[in-house]
Amino acid sequence: MMKNIIPENFLWGGAIAANQCEGAYLEDGKGMSPVDILPGGALRKEALADAKKAMEKEYGYYPSHVSIDFYHRYKGDIKLFKEMGFKCLRTSISWARIFPNGDDQAPNEEGLKFYDSLIDELIANDIEPVITINHFDTPLELTKKYGGWKNRKLIDFYLNYCNVIFNRYKGKVKYWMTFNEINMILHIPSFGGGLIFEEGENINQIKYQGAHHQLVASALATKLGHEIDPENKIGCMLAAGQIYPYTCNPEDILEAQARNRDNYFFIDVQARGKYPSYANRMFEEMGFNIEITEEEKKILAENTVDYVAFSYYSSRLRSADPVVMSQKLTGNAFKSLPNPYLKQSEWGWTIDPVGLRITMNELYDRYQKPLFIVENGLGAVDKVEEDGSINDDYRIEYLRKHIEQMKEGIKDGVELIGYTPWGCIDLVSASTGEMSKRYGFIYVDKDDNGNGTLERTKKKSFDWYKKVISTNGENLE
Repeated sequence: MMKNIIPENFLWGGAIAANQCEGAYLEDGKGMSPVDILPGGALRKEALADAKKAMEKEYGYYPSHVSIDFYHRYKGDIKLFKEMGFKCLRTSISWARIFPNGDDQAPNEEGLKFYDSLIDELIANDIEPVITINHFDTPLELTKKYGGWKNRKLIDFYLNYCNVIFNRYKGKVKYWMTFNEINMILHIPSFGGGLIFEEGENINQIKYQGAHHQLVASALATKLGHEIDPENKIGCMLAAGQIYPYTCNPEDILEAQARNRDNYFFIDVQARGKYPSYANRMFEEMGFNIEITEEEKKILAENTVDYVAFSYYSSRLRSADPVVMSQKLTGNAFKSLPNPYLKQSEWGWTIDPVGLRITMNELYDRYQKPLFIVENGLGAVDKVEEDGSINDDYRIEYLRKHIEQMKEGIKDGVELIGYTPWGCIDLVSASTGEMSKRYGFIYVDKDDNGNGTLERTKKKSFDWYKKVISTNGENLE
């Protein structure tokens, strides 16, 4: 029998985010986060597209204000994660819980006490905390007062926040990520960068200048994290998924290459320590230059990340032909053509397990750094049967096929730290604000209008994933 390809110390677990599960949105001194002004359902897209309008408009129901109430129920949820056998939990710290306005001189001790308790509870249950420092969670006051990440002052505010949490959790948290899906500043700038655009501004220039500030902040945080605790592993994180050419027409291949580079751009800087060779032409063709100092170039060069984390849900398909591209579908924040060889989820996301292996190989070949799959999963409507059971075989099938391909990627020689499926407990969807778009192994009784008991129920996938972990990925049946 062939030896299991997955290493013994592999970090099996799950992933959640503060802004999608905690609730308690103003409790114990927390300030407002971008998600706290977002409605659910059809109006979500409008609010994400125009943060200024969202700040001024009253929507009535805001899913994040209670969410799944993880803030008060985390001990019970961690008990369930322990029962599944989690080796780690990827979650995030809400910046606005620690610095309610973002630029406060002193941290909010009540916010820190919550994360003290959360992290200690994970450790007590032998679950390694994996912490995202900023998961679409730049305090809203920093947008109102400074215009978000377009302003270089946010670098210092972010580092002040990092300094507090690196010191507070020294010896308790080893794995950190500086920004969640850092490339999303291009696609959802209000969420990814706290950006608001004024009429007449060069939007691309503001996005990339904001991205540059985040990249410098990430490098400085990496430096700081290593200084405070040399055992720290600081990673970056990409919203990944290979973009395929629609045909073998060289124009389509060039288009796919260019769109892949839009994403790699960020990790090129964080993993290689400098702006990629194609950046100058890209900026020139978009009609701007970003401000980069020699000192910033030095900071980027000397403080590259220890590992590359990424989310993977689907691959995408692009054509150079505008007529063909008019047929594109929406999947998450990315638009894609329908792939005739692949099925789609209920929300129109292409399901492509082999694409995970392709993405793993592309990232590892490019950066030669350990990888960490920190999001993967299927958003679907779950039916509660009369006996209370939830038979989510479709989710099991999705995850099984992706884990199979993950193992193939490891066989290919990819160094992989761990695998944390997204939304291991049902939570509020970032893109739609829905609860009905469920990812979890654990069902939460709440609907899209905020009704429900919040009671937790194990789905069929709960026991399946428990078996996967206990056999270190050998038994996927």
